Amino acid sequence: MSDPKAPAVRWPGGARCAVVVSVDFDAELPMLASSPDMARRAKTLSVGRYGTTRGVDRLLRTFDELGTRTTWFVPGRQAENHPGPVREIARAGHEIANHGHVHENFDLLDLAGQRAVVERGSDALAEVVGHRPRGFRIPDGEWAPGLPDALAQMGFTWSSSLRGDDLPYLHPAGAGASRPLVEIPVHHELEDHPYFFFNLDPAFPAGQSRIASYREVLGNWTTEFAAYRRFGLCYVLRLQPEVTGTPGRIALVRELLTHIRGHDDVWIATAGEVADWWSANHEGNEADHPSEVFARLTRGAS
Repeated sequence: MSDPKAPAVRWPGGARCAVVVSVDFDAELPMLASSPDMARRAKTLSVGRYGTTRGVDRLLRTFDELGTRTTWFVPGRQAENHPGPVREIARAGHEIANHGHVHENFDLLDLAGQRAVVERGSDALAEVVGHRPRGFRIPDGEWAPGLPDALAQMGFTWSSSLRGDDLPYLHPAGAGASRPLVEIPVHHELEDHPYFFFNLDPAFPAGQSRIASYREVLGNWTTEFAAYRRFGLCYVLRLQPEVTGTPGRIALVRELLTHIRGHDDVWIATAGEVADWWSANHEGNEADHPSEVFARLTRGAS
């Protein structure tokens, strides 16, 4: 029986909702970026490095088994230190996007510094996979005013960094910008890191004192998917190889994707594909969209 509250069709081929599976290939870089002293802590760094040695392969095998193309956000340093896995990700047909260079905290950088980090990351990725990325996800912190326009000027067409909506939207373009950047929002409840990432000594993240129940996390993800599908939204899953690339947790990824793929009215796409479609079908945002309101309130502010 059809749902009387079903949304108007807004996705390609009459799909009811969009699904993007994304992976942040960070490994040990967030630890080193937060505290350079971590460089002396081999045991702690091994928690992150597990993603490179085991997690990437498990995720790639699972995506291949289920015929699912995904988007991987890769810091430039990962491409420099581990070109083999990065090339394998690209050879498997997955999208490669920019995630800074060494997982920098953007709070500590001005606009020029942020641009330099993004450029350095893109240079490193292009050296390994043969092309520059079109997508970006901020590694940590907040971006400086003007970065969306700067990204567009650098050849980026989309970002997946902010959390203020359940649908893609356009960043209001500043003067001289040729086209606006598409934002594909993410949400904490659809990430693996808040539920599972854990390092005992030193505590990382600070205050983390437990690992969540696998069944309950899967329940959270499937409940959110049901709601996103019902209301015609864009569901963005955010995984990390060192977090869900373990022998047990990879089963959660497989079960979730099998459940999603069991619906024939869902468009599973890369972030770049979603951004291209949204840009081609939307000239702008509604006037009362939060991004438009924010732009009006801050226009001209330094």
